[in-house]
Amino acid sequence: MESTTYVLVDGENIDATLGQSILARRPQPHERPRWDRLLSFAADLWGQPVTGLFFLAVNGEMPMSFVQALTALGYKPIPLSGTSDQKVVDIAIQRTLEALGDRQGDVLLASGDGDFIPQMRDLVDNRRTALVAFDELRNSGWAELAGDGLELYDLEYEVGAFNAELPRLRVIPIDEFDPVRFL
Repeated sequence: MESTTYVLVDGENIDATLGQSILARRPQPHERPRWDRLLSFAADLWGQPVTGLFFLAVNGEMPMSFVQALTALGYKPIPLSGTSDQKVVDIAIQRTLEALGDRQGDVLLASGDGDFIPQMRDLVDNRRTALVAFDELRNSGWAELAGDGLELYDLEYEVGAFNAELPRLRVIPIDEFDPVRFL
């Protein structure tokens, strides 16, 4: 039986990190991730089919155009609501990671949030696992799991999820250094 890669997207975390920490403003449409590229990356990564789950908090009206776009890209949108003190996306992703403990399949999580480290720790030993985030902005607790087998990928540089280059400051491996970019 062929295995599956489950792609869990914490859209709130990625969007907040992009807007607050990288751009310091609301992203323009051309600066947002191309979520279809994440599914393609995940399929190519381990050479198997993917199931994309995109978690989003809905406070009020359902964002139908976004939900329809996600569906057209191949995701299963998971719109969630709760009380004001509940982090519904985090709760749902944690529960999903726990449920995956009883299933076959590999897991790729798109989030830099450290709230999922305990659930991912439970999965690292018996399947392939990966985290996609902005390397310099992911929770430092993920580094320990990387030592245990979690694969780490950058959403911009390795996944190639953006059409526009983001204004990020990062340590550049000398083999990737291009002085023309700075002139």
